[in-house]
Amino acid sequence: MKSAVTISLVEEARGGPFVYWDDLPGSIEQARELGFDAVELFAPGPEAVDAEELKTRLDDAGLSLAAVGTGAGWVIHKLNLTDPHTSIRERAKDFIRWMIDFGGPLGAPAIIGSMQGRSGSEIDKPTAIGFLGSALIDLAEHADQYDVPLIYEPLNRYETDLCCTLGDGAALIESRGIQNVRILADLFHMQIEEIDLAAAILAAGDHIGHVHFVDSNRRPAGCGHLDFEPVMAALHEIRYDGYLSAEALPWPDSDAAAKQTINAFRQLKS
Repeated sequence: MKSAVTISLVEEARGGPFVYWDDLPGSIEQARELGFDAVELFAPGPEAVDAEELKTRLDDAGLSLAAVGTGAGWVIHKLNLTDPHTSIRERAKDFIRWMIDFGGPLGAPAIIGSMQGRSGSEIDKPTAIGFLGSALIDLAEHADQYDVPLIYEPLNRYETDLCCTLGDGAALIESRGIQNVRILADLFHMQIEEIDLAAAILAAGDHIGHVHFVDSNRRPAGCGHLDFEPVMAALHEIRYDGYLSAEALPWPDSDAAAKQTINAFRQLKS
């Protein structure tokens, strides 16, 4: 398993669960100094960062790009994949394709979380699930050209009603025969929705392609009440070798959160 730390460049998401903010070069340097393996980037869009410059900075630091978030499509543009209006769903897919095209050449998958949307007064849940499944198929095919998967993140009930558990995500993938999609196991969402986090990880198995390494209160690992030992044991049992990425609040500040995360990662990994 490898370590990663999040960097957000999205002003509209200020206060959200990202360790580093605004200063991309400085954040990359901090990640290097602390010994992280990679960074996970949350950007306003693909045009906000020069991909070649990012690659050079990461290469010089000996870091990888673990993943790119797509949530700015929702936070800034209010786009989602299950909107009742076809034009908005198509714009949402276009935004995600652009992010796939940004991260793919750097070996980084795109994450679909908040852009999945939810059902509501204008769209029932089965219809919304149908829209989501179709979008995942289309977008996963687009990602395949870069030999990267598409990462789909089940969210807690307060953020979506579509897939709230790892089992829900796996069922969606399996029921529709969706290829090249992996599930993001976010420990914050899981501790709200799962009965047993370790059991959920074991059941999802090979479907898991990314992990958000965070405590129960969205503070860095070790700053809440989540029991990480069985979680790590389950990840080892399924032979997970991807990233544990700190999508955590910068508590009490960014540098302290990053240090707490890497220390917890090293202690739990051993």
